[in-house]
Amino acid sequence: MLIENPKGNFKFIKGRVPFSLGAVADSGYEVVHVTLNPLPALAAGFDLVENHLHGLGRPLNALCGMELRIPKPLSYQGFVEFNQGYIEKLTSWKVHVGDLNPVARTNVAIEVEPVPGPSLYGFSFTVPSHHQQKTFVLSGVPELKPGGIGEREVVAPGDITLSGMHQKVDQVLASVTALLQQVPATWADPTTIDIYTVHDFHPLLETTVLRRIKSANLHGIHWHYARPPVSDSEFEMDVRRVYQELILAG
Repeated sequence: MLIENPKGNFKFIKGRVPFSLGAVADSGYEVVHVTLNPLPALAAGFDLVENHLHGLGRPLNALCGMELRIPKPLSYQGFVEFNQGYIEKLTSWKVHVGDLNPVARTNVAIEVEPVPGPSLYGFSFTVPSHHQQKTFVLSGVPELKPGGIGEREVVAPGDITLSGMHQKVDQVLASVTALLQQVPATWADPTTIDIYTVHDFHPLLETTVLRRIKSANLHGIHWHYARPPVSDSEFEMDVRRVYQELILAG
């Protein structure tokens, strides 16, 4: 079920406490995606987001997606503790809808030449638009079995054999498909597909990934040699559909 966020001009899919599972722009608006280069430290990144939105005359409520990089994967408890400061910042911006966080998020750890500290890789926000087709951004999805908020059950835990990775990839694709249906959208709609893993999934690329995403593979796949934020996961994916991709100085 999509939840209205009229102050931000988008709807969102309810997720876990630190983030929503995705956001889709309202009619008359579109999602714009920004990548930062170089990556600023997270605190400076928050300032950059605030200044950029204010410069465009957009409210902070228009923020609908954040992409973070951390030095290394965390234990689940470490992940919970890391999220506290992040949630406090969004709370201070008053972007929540009731007690729900509407902002989608991806948060991964680059394996080679990792960031020295938590950093902001990119963000997404809504602006007025004449485009008729919907734009959206989905949060990063690891290989978790569907469950209630707060529950965490990893598919094929610790199994990075081809069989184990097949199960993980299957689960991620099924989860992303379910989120697309809530938008609603299909695999024909994403303009960007990001995959985050340090494991060789090439044997599964044609038979499992490309067959499932269908015509979305016309845009290629972006493979980030990175790990999901919690150390018990091995494979993550996010997708988005946007008309504007910006690169800003971090």
